[in-house]
Amino acid sequence: MPPTDAAQPEPVDNPFFAWLWKTLSTHETESVRRMRAENLAGLSGRVLEVGAGTGTNFEFYPSTVDEVVAIEPERRLADVARQAAAKAPVPVSVTGDTIETFASAQPFDAVVCSLVLCSVDDPEQVVGQLYSLLRPGGELRYLEHVAGTGFQARLQRLADATVWPKLFGGCHTHRHTEQVIASSGFGVRGRRREQVLPAWVPVPTTEFAIGRAVRP
Repeated sequence: MPPTDAAQPEPVDNPFFAWLWKTLSTHETESVRRMRAENLAGLSGRVLEVGAGTGTNFEFYPSTVDEVVAIEPERRLADVARQAAAKAPVPVSVTGDTIETFASAQPFDAVVCSLVLCSVDDPEQVVGQLYSLLRPGGELRYLEHVAGTGFQARLQRLADATVWPKLFGGCHTHRHTEQVIASSGFGVRGRRREQVLPAWVPVPTTEFAIGRAVRP
C-alpha cells in the first residue's frame, strides 16, 4: 500500500468524462474484453494498476495475483471502481493518487496500463516512474491506443488537435507509446496490434496495441 504519511492528492474532478467513461465501459465490445483478459493472463504476486477507471479489469485478474493496488484519480470513477473491487476475485484496493505522486515502500511484480498512457501529460516521466516501481524482472502489461499510419494517423492528429482530448479526459490518440516504453529501459516482448473496430470507422481509436515489457 502507498505510505500513509504521503500528502493526500487533490481529487480529479471531470464530471463529463466520468459520465462518458462510465457509459462506454459498460458497452465494450467482446474483442476489447478479450484483450483485457489476455493482458492480465499469467500475472501473479503484487500488481499495480494505473488508471483503473470503473474497474473494468478487476474481474479478469487470475487467482495467482495476491493483491492489486489500483490508481484512479477521478473521484467519480474511483467510487465506481471501489464497487467493482468489492466483487473482484482477488483483493483490490483503490487509491485516488495520480501515478505522478504515487509512491510505494515495496516494489511490484507487475504494472498494468489499460487505455491510460494516452492521457498522461508526460508519457516519458510516467513510464520512468512505472519502471522504478517494478522489481527487477517485473512486467509492464499494456493495452493502449497508439499512433497509426496513413489515413488513421491523419485522423488521429486532427482529433488530438481539436476536441478529442477535451472530451476524453486528455486522451491523445497519436502517441508512440511502445517507443516510449522501449526507450525507458524495458525489454518489450510479445507485442502485437489488433483492430477492435473496422478500419473504415471514422474514429481515431480503432487499433489497440497489446504487449508486455520486462524490467531487466
